[in-house]
Amino acid sequence: MPILLIADDHPLFREALKGAVARGLGAAEIHEAADAASLFTLVETHPEADLLLLDLHMPGAEGFGTLVQLRSQHPQLPVMVVSAHEQPSVIRRALDHGAAGFIPKSSDSETLIQAIRSVLDGDLWLPADLGDTPGVSPREADIADRIRELTPQQLRVLNMLAEGLLNKQIAYELSVSEATVKAHMTAVLRKLGASNRTQAVVLASQLTLKPQPLPPDDA
Repeated sequence: MPILLIADDHPLFREALKGAVARGLGAAEIHEAADAASLFTLVETHPEADLLLLDLHMPGAEGFGTLVQLRSQHPQLPVMVVSAHEQPSVIRRALDHGAAGFIPKSSDSETLIQAIRSVLDGDLWLPADLGDTPGVSPREADIADRIRELTPQQLRVLNMLAEGLLNKQIAYELSVSEATVKAHMTAVLRKLGASNRTQAVVLASQLTLKPQPLPPDDA
């Protein structure tokens, strides 16, 4: 019986996914997460999982940062992105950052099951021929390497910082002290090679769906 993890913040879509899996695969063990924090806990709890179906946008995660870190910390877990963002550039970036497949949310259940079966069999699944769609730039690849060095908690702190939260708000959301948040930020700046919080946010934005322009002198 395959073990599938579903990470999506929309309950109705998770139910639709579970229904499609039940109809197409029969018996399957399914576990769910609605945000990035619960996703990392879920993956740690089920190291034997066969596949993760990952949305690119949910609380605590926007873009490819979560995918990058999951592939770094849990390389044995295939991740298939299930997203409403269907542009060829987004699909190519997801694959370059380690996704084993990409399925648009507009796909019908038959296509979804075909994609899941393909990835479970160890194959790569693409919704269409991407042709000469360019992959990630060397700069984005370098920043992804830096993001891989962060712990899940450090990534959460960085994502909350990008959302405009203050240290005391981040501390409240994570149920930690402000001193702990400051310690995480120090580690984040060091690992990203950023000189300040603003630069760290700009660097992290390179893994979002709409990256911010980088300053020309960034290294």
